[in-house]
Amino acid sequence: MRTIFSSEQIAQMEKNPCVFECRERSIHYTYEFKKRALDLYAQGVKPDEIWRQAGFDTSIWKKQYCGDTIKDWRRMVKKRGLESLTKPSGVQADGGYKRSKSPEADRVRRLELQVMYLEKENDFLAKLRAKRAESNSGRGKNTGSSES
Repeated sequence: MRTIFSSEQIAQMEKNPCVFECRERSIHYTYEFKKRALDLYAQGVKPDEIWRQAGFDTSIWKKQYCGDTIKDWRRMVKKRGLESLTKPSGVQADGGYKRSKSPEADRVRRLELQVMYLEKENDFLAKLRAKRAESNSGRGKNTGSSES
């Protein structure tokens, strides 16, 4: 049975820089992630661990999802080379998706997502610093002055 993603899961997945696009019934990874995953797998890293290192919660997929995905990518590369990782694979239940034109398009998309993530992280940290400064401003500081 195929995993169906909720709108919250889709939003969370699309924040990950390794995701090119996510829909209710499919997730499409960036060329860079696919290539890196294959490199790590060749070094002996288990497929589930590759996904976890990339920031994914692997419990949402069926047990063999990560391994089967790596197997598919390896087969594609063996048949048609690394360039085949930029093309969609399989029959999409939703009629297909926006195709990646090149590894460069994947890279641009990933960098855009990374910038959005970092901007949100900076906003969060700025709020945290402001809150910390606010809580510290009420305390009297020991200045260490001694009068004799």
